[in-house]
Amino acid sequence: MQELGHAERQRLLERFGRTLAAGDVVYNEGQPADHCFLLHEGRVRLVKRIRGAERSLTVLKPGDLFGEDALLTKVSRTASAVALTDVRILALDRPTFGVLLSTNPEVATRLVEQLVRRLRSAEEQLENAMLRDHPSRVVNTLLKLVNASEPTPDGYVVSVSPLELSSRVGLDVDAVKKAVQQLRDGGYLRIVDERIVVPDAEALRQLYQLLGTKEEVRGGAGAA
Repeated sequence: MQELGHAERQRLLERFGRTLAAGDVVYNEGQPADHCFLLHEGRVRLVKRIRGAERSLTVLKPGDLFGEDALLTKVSRTASAVALTDVRILALDRPTFGVLLSTNPEVATRLVEQLVRRLRSAEEQLENAMLRDHPSRVVNTLLKLVNASEPTPDGYVVSVSPLELSSRVGLDVDAVKKAVQQLRDGGYLRIVDERIVVPDAEALRQLYQLLGTKEEVRGGAGAA
């Protein structure tokens, strides 16, 4: 939305804007996909049911596009979208979104960047699914977040909520909190103002390698 001028943002919000309260469903998995959405204010969680259980896929922030499966013809939603907070969104049908892209190159560029991030996130989740132990999954994801951040005098500061980390790791929130506490007890990270601080990224990388070696040993012992 920041790529658009103020006047155009207001025009779009007046015409296509929707306001939802925390807990409201934007759309349900399996419904026809007839609109895509741009998140203007608040946060939205994408959820998918897997074997009867709900799993968070990602948590969206202002500026994110979601429901982009509506850009295809005659498809159904592959996941549900639920408002985590009070939100304001733009609901755009396929022709309207096409006009927005063709008249605003910056929006088209933002869309491509976001789709690339989604692809990388999917690859990360697949990689985590191949790791058996929970701490390895959490450490692997934290290392990727560290690599995408700039160092500070206190180390690497990562702003990620337990729910967001849970979505990226592929575990429930309680399992992620337990793994984070273990890393905290071991001195590999600190929690400051609800943010994760990694004082020594190299130590975290060495821990990841050590966890991998232990897993290989366990696997070899099991095979024997």
